[in-house]
Amino acid sequence: MESDGSKMSTNTNQSPPVLVHKRQRVVLEEFPDLSVPPGYQPIQNSNLDEPIGNKSNVKRDNQQIDEPYVSDISLYLRMMEIEENRKPAVDYVENVQKHITTNMRATLVDWLVEVADEYKLLSETLHLAVSYIDRFLSIHSLNRSELQLLGVSAMLIASKYEETTPPKAADFCQSTNNTYSLHEVLEMEAQILKTLNYEMGNPNVVTFLRRFIAIASENRKTSNSQFENLCNYLADLSLLDYECIQFKPSTVAASVIFLAKFIIKPRVHPWTLSLYDSLVYGSDDLEDCVIILHDLYLSKRASSLKAIRDKYKKKKFKCVANLPSRPELPERYFEEVHGE
Repeated sequence: MESDGSKMSTNTNQSPPVLVHKRQRVVLEEFPDLSVPPGYQPIQNSNLDEPIGNKSNVKRDNQQIDEPYVSDISLYLRMMEIEENRKPAVDYVENVQKHITTNMRATLVDWLVEVADEYKLLSETLHLAVSYIDRFLSIHSLNRSELQLLGVSAMLIASKYEETTPPKAADFCQSTNNTYSLHEVLEMEAQILKTLNYEMGNPNVVTFLRRFIAIASENRKTSNSQFENLCNYLADLSLLDYECIQFKPSTVAASVIFLAKFIIKPRVHPWTLSLYDSLVYGSDDLEDCVIILHDLYLSKRASSLKAIRDKYKKKKFKCVANLPSRPELPERYFEEVHGE
């Protein structure tokens, strides 16, 4: 990667656009192209270390969660995440975009992680911004020179939605080394809002992950802090991979829990009766997503993108990016698992 240099021009006849950060800049073109079940009732955890087998061996615990409204809120979020107007098209790069590739998208996301870190933004803000980007690109074909503009404008909207004291639009202009004017950022902001019909509050992976972590952390012998940081790391990694948009946010969140438990305790079946009952996912439902996340964790995917990995190598995040993982996931962990 090149060090900070001259100002990027939006003239498409000049060199390819550059994602600019005060610490580094990234040339996009340098990277090669690489339903809620009936009767949903979450319940309290039992022993999370108790492995469960197939459906014939499972008995459901009927004890209900004591927290008021949890079931209703969970059901509402599960219904909201499957609304067509809140989901990106799973094939928008192939069928809508003429100039944007999956690697350009990944590079943009990796750069936005640095921007979010620079302004100390919440994880919710980052994930919401990426969801706006995917939904917008599902509808509008964009020139390569406008991709960074879309990214900072989406981050601006997400900051206004999530942050108590969001950065100003001028701050986001500065993060691009003033490649784009304030007018251009505000114009793109208005275009995003109009395109998404002002529906900005859709649930994302972090929306579900907070509660899923709380459920999975009960009765654990491992440090909750390490487990939580590892889950957040895996959730952020999921943003890099275009294939992950095919999964519902709750599916990605549940897969994060599965993989984090496997990484920390690979000899113990990651999925348990209480997790099935609470999250309403069997381990067989998560297999495809877990495998993608595991490949990301092992740097088999998006290995050239370092911002997220470098972030979670820091002591403040318990260095979870350095935790070893077995290279293969046992097939028996994905046998059909449901409660009865």
